[in-house]
Amino acid sequence: MPVHTEHRVLPFSAAQMFDLVLDVAAYPEFLPWCVATRITSKDEADSGQMVADMAVGFKLMQERYTSRITFERSGHIHVTDIGGPFKRLETDWVFIERADGCTVDFNIDFAFRSQLLEKVMGGVFTDATHKMMQAFVTRAEDVYG
Repeated sequence: MPVHTEHRVLPFSAAQMFDLVLDVAAYPEFLPWCVATRITSKDEADSGQMVADMAVGFKLMQERYTSRITFERSGHIHVTDIGGPFKRLETDWVFIERADGCTVDFNIDFAFRSQLLEKVMGGVFTDATHKMMQAFVTRAEDVYG
């Protein structure tokens, strides 16, 4: 089952990166393979959760799934699949403030229910996660300068 961890030091604040990652509604504007998102519920507190639907497309395949996103404004976002093509989906983002910006720790662990999807995505998983992380970095550059 694919697992990927990435550690980046970025010249943006932890709060800026937290806000950018939590802005799920904007994902179709910049995230590769993200076709659409819809937030079905959101708690606006500093610590809370939201439920979001996402449609992703890759080549001729398109899938929809629902995630529960729990967050702590102190610097952590956790995503868990609650409906869709995954047997398991766990994603963690940790944002740590530094004098020169922040450190972003990203971890994703998932498995598809379908063996066909597992085969297709298994072959491009590492490349896809690098592109996804780079899309967030590029988005931060565009938004925050």
